[in-house]
Amino acid sequence: QVQLVESGGGLVQAGGSLRLSCAASGRTFSSYTMGWFRQAPGKEREFVAAIDWSGGNTYYADSVKGRFTISRDNAKNTIYLQMNSLKPGDTAVYYCAAGHRPIASMREEEYDYWGQGTQVTVSS
Repeated sequence: QVQLVESGGGLVQAGGSLRLSCAASGRTFSSYTMGWFRQAPGKEREFVAAIDWSGGNTYYADSVKGRFTISRDNAKNTIYLQMNSLKPGDTAVYYCAAGHRPIASMREEEYDYWGQGTQVTVSS
């Protein structure tokens, strides 16, 4: 069992930055691939970024590539999402997810555990 708690969301102006964190419980954190997803009002949840168990491979949605960076610190059982050059279209609830698999995935169904989400609001 893995429990995930996101933090770091908030209100920021367009062009600004935020760093989201996701703290995980459990002693096998390093064996999980981790991902960030987001859901905007009235829209389906969508993939944002993922990182494999070692941190050696990362994947991004085209909409955030070059602006967002996912990373992990296995010693701290934590992953991060550094978000730069934020746009109003990035406004959403951001969810952290963990999947017990070695290869990162962009597919929701391949993640086993989810956090409660943290709100990110970008004003124009």
